[in-house]
Amino acid sequence: MSMIRAAHTADLDAIAALHTRARATYYRGHIPEQAYAGDAEIRRTREGWSRAVARTASDGGVLCAERDGTLTGVAAFRTKDGETTLTQLHVDPDHWRRGTGAALHAACLDAWRRAGIRRVRLEVYEKNLRAQAFYAAHGWRPDPDAPGSGSHRVLWLTVAEADADAEGEASGE
Repeated sequence: MSMIRAAHTADLDAIAALHTRARATYYRGHIPEQAYAGDAEIRRTREGWSRAVARTASDGGVLCAERDGTLTGVAAFRTKDGETTLTQLHVDPDHWRRGTGAALHAACLDAWRRAGIRRVRLEVYEKNLRAQAFYAAHGWRPDPDAPGSGSHRVLWLTVAEADADAEGEASGE
């Protein structure tokens, strides 16, 4: 079972490495490797996660999933100018199909509900069909007014109020 917790500065190397491994699964063969796994990109990735982890709670959050002390997933969201965006949700490919993504998503939903957020946006790589299926299964819907921004599709989620049955399901794996 995954444990979900807030990310810490000490997690940055593990987060950047997991992010790079996950992105390789859907970018490989579609864009040059340097664009997702080169040294400069890995540095840029770590710097981006560093900024995300340093945000105040009112500006967003970064959540980590751990299993037996190993980082298995990470999610980040940001609220800017009144709009909340799920900016990242990655599961280590070695831990796919074990409930990690669902647990991270449920933890994000809980955080959004506590913050009074009712609508969240994300962009997903158009060739990442696995992620698109995951988001569709969790209630995300395509934006009919913004079918995509280049190589990404825009999705929206309406954050429903929690009920007792949904709360029990969200905490399980």
